[in-house]
Amino acid sequence: MEHIRMPKVENVRLLDRLSSRKATLGTLYLTATHVIFVENGSEARKETWVLHSQISSIEKQATTATGCPLLIRCKNFQVIQLVIPQERDCHDIYISLIRLTRPVKYEELYCFSFNPKLDKEEREQGWKLVDLNEEYNRMGIPNNYWQISDVNRDYGVCDSYPTEVYVPKSATAHIIVGSSKFRSRRRFPALSYYCKDNNASICRSSQPLSGFSARCLEDEQMLQAIRKANPGSDFIYVVDTRPKLNAMANRAAGKGYENEDNYSNIKFQFIGIENIHVMRNSLQKMLEVCELKSPSMSDFLWGLENSGWLKHIKAIMDAGIFIAKVLIEKDWVAFGHKFSHRYGNLDGDPKEISPVIDQFLECVWQLMEQFPCAFEFNERFLIHIQHHIYSCQFGNFLCNSQKERRELKIQERTYSLWAHLWKNRADYLNPLYRPDHSKTQGTLCPQMTPCNFLYKFWSGMYNRFEKGLHPRQSVTDYLMAVKEETQQLEEELEVLGERLANLQKSQLNDNKFKSKHQDQGKHLGLSTSSNSIANTPQEYSNDLKSFPSRSPSQGDEEDSALILTQDNLKSSDPDLSANSDQESGVEDLSCRSPSGGGCLPSEDSGKDSDEAVFLAV
Repeated sequence: MEHIRMPKVENVRLLDRLSSRKATLGTLYLTATHVIFVENGSEARKETWVLHSQISSIEKQATTATGCPLLIRCKNFQVIQLVIPQERDCHDIYISLIRLTRPVKYEELYCFSFNPKLDKEEREQGWKLVDLNEEYNRMGIPNNYWQISDVNRDYGVCDSYPTEVYVPKSATAHIIVGSSKFRSRRRFPALSYYCKDNNASICRSSQPLSGFSARCLEDEQMLQAIRKANPGSDFIYVVDTRPKLNAMANRAAGKGYENEDNYSNIKFQFIGIENIHVMRNSLQKMLEVCELKSPSMSDFLWGLENSGWLKHIKAIMDAGIFIAKVLIEKDWVAFGHKFSHRYGNLDGDPKEISPVIDQFLECVWQLMEQFPCAFEFNERFLIHIQHHIYSCQFGNFLCNSQKERRELKIQERTYSLWAHLWKNRADYLNPLYRPDHSKTQGTLCPQMTPCNFLYKFWSGMYNRFEKGLHPRQSVTDYLMAVKEETQQLEEELEVLGERLANLQKSQLNDNKFKSKHQDQGKHLGLSTSSNSIANTPQEYSNDLKSFPSRSPSQGDEEDSALILTQDNLKSSDPDLSANSDQESGVEDLSCRSPSGGGCLPSEDSGKDSDEAVFLAV
């Protein structure tokens, strides 16, 4: 709180990005974790909550006659335009946000104060939902060819690798350590994926310190051990994700790539994914196109093409098609993706920031567009993961390595995103998913046509806060709504079935009761009136099928509650989802995306340039 100069400013205007004439008057609040805008009004005032960790830039613009404009751009691609009446107040807000959005230590991040009201046991269970050993066991290892190695215990060999890694059985500790000394940041080849059907494997490592002529016997033996771990393969692919020109330039700095003359039985392949700086600039150009107020279709398409963004996505997809599979928790978190540097969690070098994992998520989405029945999760799931990579609300995506996370005791002090996603898993299901897709269709084989004709602009991600752009509901969301309504009707049918059974039981009891009284009347010489039991089903008919249905107005409260009205249905209209997500800190996360694709449910509330891949096929 000591960094907040002005905790509250009244009469602030929140502008509509598409129309400067549309402005909402309200009050702006600064807290230790959020920027909050509360609309004026006596009824159901809308609130906009934005986490400080989600803010990527704050721009104080020139003062006008109506006040001092403040432009806030967020890492989840939300843009907020405020007009503050007094320049002094605007300056105080600006200075406060500059400090609040640039924490200098991890303990200042939101996840260390976020409390979803779970006990210690529930928090521990949340972190255990993803078990990397179970993932390796699912792939069929350890086995006769691969084993777990503790050579990196206490992070003694590579501080950015996990303590336990899988390596070929024939690779001794001497070979592993020797190979690590010949690799950038000592990231030696380690197993990432294994296919038990054909013994094919994917290993990962950094670039070798080969320079122009250096070689390492242990590193050559390590690659041969990987090849021999697949008895059916005579060679391995060494895949360098960089453009060849970049790899050649690195040789002058003592790095480079594997010399095929020194490594037997390898085939070398450059992919051509540009470095983090090119990717960062490309994203910025695309976002500038997205922020145009009223672009023509030709201007938008030209700007999108000029940004090169889809070209980069295609290059990554090409690499993915060649290499195969990546798992977030294993290949990003455990193996030392630099989350803190790449996504600006702490105040640091802005040149290290790059949308690497954003591109990975978009590649998954592009696959989902081509194969809508192959994925059990939907677009909403990807968008929610992207949001929390930057929100720092959960501890999964902090730090640059497993070692750093253990030193900070992340699992003891924060909560896991996967537990939250699992709790709300019904929101992330794909209604088109077919469990037998992989059996009937086989391995996914994406088309490789030019990106202009195949790869799409992901408006559900980059324009999801622009509600006025795409009012039409997507097919997926429509199917989700139909599925939900069907489920509610099935539940209603079950309730009515239970009531019918109760009525039948009641009728049987009433018949027995009436028969008993008739017998008693005959015994006493009395007659019974047909009106002696009034307003019962028997009065109309002994056959329930002829019993008339009753409207809610005719029935009692219990009957009325069983009538399914529109008010009881979950609305899919984005305008009805106006409540803010106070704990996650991002306004309208429960709203549909403008493309209709992604809905973020309410909470309680390229590649590092030195990475290489080895394929034994």
